[in-house]
Amino acid sequence: MNCSNCGHFNDGGKFCVKCGHKLQEEAAASQTAAASEYQPQPQPQTAYAPQQPNQRVRQAKKVSKSFFSYFAEGIKNPTATAQAAGESQFVNALITVILYALSIPIMLYVGWKLLLIQFVRSMFKLPIISEELAPSDMEDFNTGADLIKATDINSIIHFNFTDFVFKQGIFIFIGLAVIIGATYITAKFGKVEVSFKEFFSRFGTFLIIPTALLLIGLVLAFLHVEYFSYFMNFGLLSIFLVVPYTIASFKQSGTSGLDRIYSTLIVYVVITIVLTFIANGLGEEAKAIITRMGNSNELNDLF
Repeated sequence: MNCSNCGHFNDGGKFCVKCGHKLQEEAAASQTAAASEYQPQPQPQTAYAPQQPNQRVRQAKKVSKSFFSYFAEGIKNPTATAQAAGESQFVNALITVILYALSIPIMLYVGWKLLLIQFVRSMFKLPIISEELAPSDMEDFNTGADLIKATDINSIIHFNFTDFVFKQGIFIFIGLAVIIGATYITAKFGKVEVSFKEFFSRFGTFLIIPTALLLIGLVLAFLHVEYFSYFMNFGLLSIFLVVPYTIASFKQSGTSGLDRIYSTLIVYVVITIVLTFIANGLGEEAKAIITRMGNSNELNDLF
């Protein structure tokens, strides 16, 4: 340590060996200076805020909650709910239309075996055929029907869910869009002053009950209950009631427009054309299924 008085270097001790200056005071001063020069910087405290839920998840929960409330109210009070539906219900109405379009092909995918059995059974009941059939033939058919129900034929004939459901679902959705568009155009010709979003919302709200019928049929199809086809037919035919209810729910701004009866008849023609195209598309799928069934060696081995 160097003495602050004379500068002599000392190996240790309390006093300088040259001038006798006290070294302890110097050491304490140097330590105080060093301590004052080095002061650890306070570390910034990281505030860990609670993790917020994903924005998309919260939005999805909000939309689903709103839709279920809207759907339940549409079943409970269909007319009042539809008349109160404005542009704010456009998203809920769009979800309803999508559910309507998808439930039909899903129902057919799940229950096509039951439909096939129903069709053959109805053929057996025709007078021309039933007179020539022995009771044992019907027993053999019932045995074969039970075998078909218990067999996963979809995996045998490679009946692709995505290819069938989404392709037909998009096709049906486009058909519904055409029907809604035709209904809106005829309403405009009938001097109904309304925006397309509000009109779509009201149409979709009136579509809640037909969609509910299709969803009930879908559940029955999953449970392999043959009566699901009745709900499917009711849901499809109910579209003929949605059109006049939607048109009649709006007030005409004048008396010179197209009469509502003619508006409804025009849309009925459009619906008939759309359903014909949908039936043809489903018929082509049915032909492809039957062809794959005939060409399947695995299926033939079952019989």
